[in-house]
Amino acid sequence: MTKHVLIADDEPNIVVSLELLLKREGHRVSVARDGDMALAMIRDERPDLVLLDVMMPGKSGFEVCQAVRADEALAGVKILMLSAKGRDTDLAKGSAMGADAYMTKPFSTRELAERIRELLGT
Repeated sequence: MTKHVLIADDEPNIVVSLELLLKREGHRVSVARDGDMALAMIRDERPDLVLLDVMMPGKSGFEVCQAVRADEALAGVKILMLSAKGRDTDLAKGSAMGADAYMTKPFSTRELAERIRELLGT
């Protein structure tokens, strides 16, 4: 079954590589270039999974995650936060905001693909 994954990242090179990876895995992909757009698309499209960059224009990934978790209608949306920030405090903040998983950039595409499969149950 095809899953819908939203990539929320403002870095074009990362978006391209994530899009290729996800399509190769057989998923339907949407892209949001900033936090405000990501939140609107999550509410409108209800993706199965959001790959959410922490540092984006508009709302930060933390703010988007917090807004999604505050909305009961979006409870089924999985969130995998991606960030260049890998300190323990950043990981703890992502977890506290309700992220299902947190990976630091740069990441191994193999590890990311495995994590995505785990989150989507595929």
